[in-house]
Amino acid sequence: MAERTRYQEKVIRNYYQNQDAILLQRLGEQVTNLYLAEGKARQKLWKTISVSLEKLKVPASRISQLVKQDDAALLAKLLEELLAKS
Repeated sequence: MAERTRYQEKVIRNYYQNQDAILLQRLGEQVTNLYLAEGKARQKLWKTISVSLEKLKVPASRISQLVKQDDAALLAKLLEELLAKS
């Protein structure tokens, strides 16, 4: 495997240092998409939201409750809580 350049190392390091902020931004975009999604697209979106929430260290019980209720407003409130913490 080829060695990485200094620039590549810096990009990778910055990504992992800012991963929480990146995940929160992506989660905000997913909340917006959830309001608009229907049917199978909505189910698929909940799967990606679950993965994002797991990476943000949200308890699994809370994630399963959100998915079960299928309510974008509750997810938006959780996002507000997470943004307030960071």
